[in-house]
Amino acid sequence: MEHRCSRASLAVLAALMGWACAGIEPELRSLLEATAQESAAQEKHTGPSVEIADSGPARYVRPLHEAFRPHRAMELVTFIDRFYRAPANPGYDEVLERLDRALSEAGFGGADARLSLEYLEAPQPEHAWTPLRAELVLLVDGQEPRVLHSFAKSEDVDRVMLPINASSCDLTAEVALRLDELRKGMIFVTDVRSSQVMGRAKDRGAAAVISASLEAYNEDKTGAQRQLEAIKFTRVSSDDLPTAQISPKSFHAIEAAAEGASKRGAKLRLRFQAEVEFEERPLRTLVATIQGAKHPGEAIATVSHVQEPGANDNASGAAGLVESARSLVECLRAGTIPWPDRTLVFLWGDEFRQSEIWLNSTKLKPVAGISSDMTGQSREGTQAIALLERTPDPGAIKVLDPDFHTPWGAGQVSPEDFLYDGLAVIARCAIADVTMLEEGNWETAEHPWEGGSDHDKFIQRGIPAVLFWHFTDFTYHTSLDRMQYVDPAEMRRTGVALLATALAVASAGPGDLERYVNSLEIERLLRRRAAEEVNDEDMRDAWEKWSKRSRGWLRNLCLGIDEEIPEPKEATPK
Repeated sequence: MEHRCSRASLAVLAALMGWACAGIEPELRSLLEATAQESAAQEKHTGPSVEIADSGPARYVRPLHEAFRPHRAMELVTFIDRFYRAPANPGYDEVLERLDRALSEAGFGGADARLSLEYLEAPQPEHAWTPLRAELVLLVDGQEPRVLHSFAKSEDVDRVMLPINASSCDLTAEVALRLDELRKGMIFVTDVRSSQVMGRAKDRGAAAVISASLEAYNEDKTGAQRQLEAIKFTRVSSDDLPTAQISPKSFHAIEAAAEGASKRGAKLRLRFQAEVEFEERPLRTLVATIQGAKHPGEAIATVSHVQEPGANDNASGAAGLVESARSLVECLRAGTIPWPDRTLVFLWGDEFRQSEIWLNSTKLKPVAGISSDMTGQSREGTQAIALLERTPDPGAIKVLDPDFHTPWGAGQVSPEDFLYDGLAVIARCAIADVTMLEEGNWETAEHPWEGGSDHDKFIQRGIPAVLFWHFTDFTYHTSLDRMQYVDPAEMRRTGVALLATALAVASAGPGDLERYVNSLEIERLLRRRAAEEVNDEDMRDAWEKWSKRSRGWLRNLCLGIDEEIPEPKEATPK
């Protein structure tokens, strides 16, 4: 990432130097020179620069930062991390009730009618799944049994060894490490995804499938090989064979034991016991609302999912959003932040479905959506940095410097999917404002839309939405995603940037539109130069069109002027 940051900064500075000599308007030259003076404060961000000013999200960053209590957020993360949270299961509901209490203590659902708190329920009950206990034991003739993985409590490290929807079982059987060796009644052990072999294993009469699969992004880039201890968190179909996930270390132990047993003519078996519970339970979404003072019918929704049993994914996102909401109420009461013009909505529930449930039931007009997902990763522990994922724009079709795609990978996008909005510009300003407050000690980046969290549900309805998250994190969706990799200071930085973005969208102030438009112009020039450097007229024109129409969105947001933005004229080639 250091290389990318350097290239991004050099690209901006080169652009400034080039255009400063091109006979441009004095006002724009002054803007670019001012931006150059602030480049040192923004060099930690991989992406376009912004105009540094006291307007926009900058009005909210300092009071939110001072009110955010990292220790309070960490207490909540620690509580959430104790529970295995599958949709609508008892752990999921226990966490929602704890968030409910925290928000109630902050004033939601109390005497002030402007601060409401409620639950929404899905139309149909959920077939909720809970893992209760499991154990996988290696049995070799003539040797003591060896427990490879086990858990008996919700907070145990190996709790993810049972994929969501896995069945209960109690079996002891011989092991096959190859499909062509698999016979009826054996346990098939593999290092590929269980979904890739489940059907063939069934056809051969397997009693169970055990997988040690991980993803490429789970590699520990420090070289410490910590991923060898990781058990992948995943899901299966409820009608699949009994199945479990194990670590690569355990897979290698089984391989070594099989080789040794074969040489001695001994039997190698596994004892696999699992107990799970299925229940019909209501799927609930917790909703906290701060009613807007001037435009209460328009809403900015900030969303964080509760399900998934990880400390960073997503106890940090859920707890960080609760702490952000609590700190905002404190600021509103203290008068350090004025009451927002538009309504702010906070959602906690099941990823994707919580947003659908709210969007389908609300009478409010959603203006924007912001997803809080994996917001607390320790840079030192996980190597992950804070990321902003934008709404679909031309960068989602073709990546040009300084853009990049994360290991998550590009999403399927066509020009018809573009949302012409300036939400990412506002979020980028918020990130810069937090970085300024942190004296440049925050490494961040942004990338085009890739998809994979609640922001998608807003985007699918034509509502601008962005994602605040961290990646690549080698603990992602594994048993290693626990409290030792959560950084409370990072939770505060990300939480403040996220909520300052929401507040800036909710309320326009003096100088906001000027800052956004100037920042958008910096981006337009950067995108144009990047397209021209690779002789891509289509990308140049796409970014020109996107910038023109996004400027109109920002004008409407800040001034309430909903004007038709004409298509940009064909640019004259140099």
